[in-house]
Amino acid sequence: MSLSRQDLIVRVQGGDSLALNQLLVECQSDARRYAMRHCMASEIDDAVQEALIIVTRHISSLKSTAAFAGWLFMIVRRECSRLSRKMMGHEDIDDERVQARISQQSSSELRMELTLALESLPPHYLQMILLRDFEELTISEICTRLDLSVQTAKGRLHRARVLVREYLLSSGQASHD
Repeated sequence: MSLSRQDLIVRVQGGDSLALNQLLVECQSDARRYAMRHCMASEIDDAVQEALIIVTRHISSLKSTAAFAGWLFMIVRRECSRLSRKMMGHEDIDDERVQARISQQSSSELRMELTLALESLPPHYLQMILLRDFEELTISEICTRLDLSVQTAKGRLHRARVLVREYLLSSGQASHD
């Protein structure tokens, strides 16, 4: 007998460890697909594993079983961000530091670092930067071209820009160490 996800969650919250194992198996592929869109390739497995551990520890605090999918995706996205920041060696992105770093470089140095930053992006993030910032398409035009929702397009563009900033900050720290 196969239980619905909501029934599994209720059983897990009641202490059923078999239901927990079944729930984790069922939601792992969803978490992985989501992580593939929000993590760098090298971080996908770690983000999913950490997210499932967090789900295991905190599912009892979930108020509504209907909110599970959104909660899971929020955890995965947060883990992707955390792992990315950890990989880059800092926790905060400070726009003033980025501006100061950029203003200290010659045009050719800046072009080289920006090229390297763009090359470091996963393909779906690079595509967003190229369409929005180089081809100067609107979000609506990008959505039409890539068959994306506005929310997805904006999220990818934001994440791409964050990754570029992180790259520029980390390369600045390396050259000053």
